Amino acid sequence: MQHVLMTERLTLRPVTVADHAELSAHWTGADVRRFLFDGAVLSPAEIAEVIEDSGRDFASGGHGLWLIRDRNGEPGLIGTAGLRPLEELGLEVFYSLEPSAWGKGYATEAAGAVVAYALGPLGLPEVLAEVDEGNAASVAVIERLGMTPFEVVPGLLGPMTRYRKTP
Repeated sequence: MQHVLMTERLTLRPVTVADHAELSAHWTGADVRRFLFDGAVLSPAEIAEVIEDSGRDFASGGHGLWLIRDRNGEPGLIGTAGLRPLEELGLEVFYSLEPSAWGKGYATEAAGAVVAYALGPLGLPEVLAEVDEGNAASVAVIERLGMTPFEVVPGLLGPMTRYRKTP
């Protein structure tokens, strides 16, 4: 499959229609959607739209939404990572992890692979991130990736800091 990213412990592969149920189960978890969707529950149609958009984005631009799995074949979804438009500014890296995967460095590893892909093979001039003020774990991930803050904007849950990284 094209656009598969590999890290030391993880395999990231583009989502497909066959992943709808697993993605829905992951994204309906309150802890998972808290910062990713500002607490909102996506409908099955909205999840289908995300999958379709990702397929189009991979076909046209080489980026989209990846599922994160254990590279050694351990069962179960670890989470998701991807690149999506951040308003008119460019593409932002985003991710979500199953709570059982928290605290193991997977977010940094997966998001790092996406950022490296974006700034390397994809050839983007920068990668952005937007993090809610209360999401200390994501702030730590973004900082470990070497991203620097450039703006604070209002969000549904309060202030959000925008970060960027260039090659």
